[in-house]
Amino acid sequence: MSEPPSSLLWNLARGAMATKALGIVSDLRIGDALADGPQPVADIAANAGVNEDALYRFLRALASEGVFVEDEPRVFGNTPASELLRTDHPDTWCDFAHLFGDVWYRTFADAGDAVRSGESSFPRVFGTDFWAWLEEHPGEGAAFNRAMAGGAEQDVEPLVELEWRDGEIVVDVGGGNGALLVALLRRRPELTGIVFDLPETARDAESFVADSGVAERCRVVAGSFFETVPAGDTYVLSGILHDWDDEHAAAILRTVRAAATAGTRVVIRDAVIPPGNAPHSNKWLDLLMLVLLRGRERTEEQWRRLLDDIDLRVTSISDGLIQARCR
Repeated sequence: MSEPPSSLLWNLARGAMATKALGIVSDLRIGDALADGPQPVADIAANAGVNEDALYRFLRALASEGVFVEDEPRVFGNTPASELLRTDHPDTWCDFAHLFGDVWYRTFADAGDAVRSGESSFPRVFGTDFWAWLEEHPGEGAAFNRAMAGGAEQDVEPLVELEWRDGEIVVDVGGGNGALLVALLRRRPELTGIVFDLPETARDAESFVADSGVAERCRVVAGSFFETVPAGDTYVLSGILHDWDDEHAAAILRTVRAAATAGTRVVIRDAVIPPGNAPHSNKWLDLLMLVLLRGRERTEEQWRRLLDDIDLRVTSISDGLIQARCR
């Protein structure tokens, strides 16, 4: 039986409350507080320095959705979902929950301006662009970088399964702290790699790579992908192009194309929006890209058009993995 229209609208309308609630309990480290087992809400609230009754009501609402569980009256424990809100979980969602519940939440609150103008609403809310704001707020920048680096072992699987040649040089363009490339080099010892990112990010990457166990096969280069990129055999752009509108995405790809030779492979780890009305998370991620950065997720047709304009021939395309060759 299909969901009643009023229920559908209610579930959408209350989504903002769920987003904020998740961010609040993540910032309070409730998942960590319950790591050793269920606790009375009075103890949780006292240790967190918050109001007991208010915290109870937040936990009760989240428990009704499977985030935490009320084992007995006013006693809460973790569920598999809230375990992901522990800071020590290898696939922690703490930073994502914080970002969605705070800076991204505040940005989307002004999304009406984005609808009217087609521009990012972030500068209107925060007074500067997203990247400059992160640089001005190191704590938020660190949370963002951790969120982007999280899950590298899972994200790298499609790359591991590609065909690679011995000694192939992989350039991770906008590679952040190097987590994705390091994960690839650990799994494919025949490869060498270059993490390429802005100077402030490259400094973090140098520390990460130095302790990675693959430092002898991986180096870090600082620079801007709007100006130049290092020479390599395969270029990986993971979660980069969706940050930008078509004009800037094309500029990044032109920089890559200028450094590459005919036949060089370009691997893009980004979403592909499917056609039709079926629910899909990429359609919502597309809105986040709009309000934060004036970026976008793209359909298959949009990807093919973008790449073709840069003299790149698409060889395969699926959600999360687009491959092309330089003509």
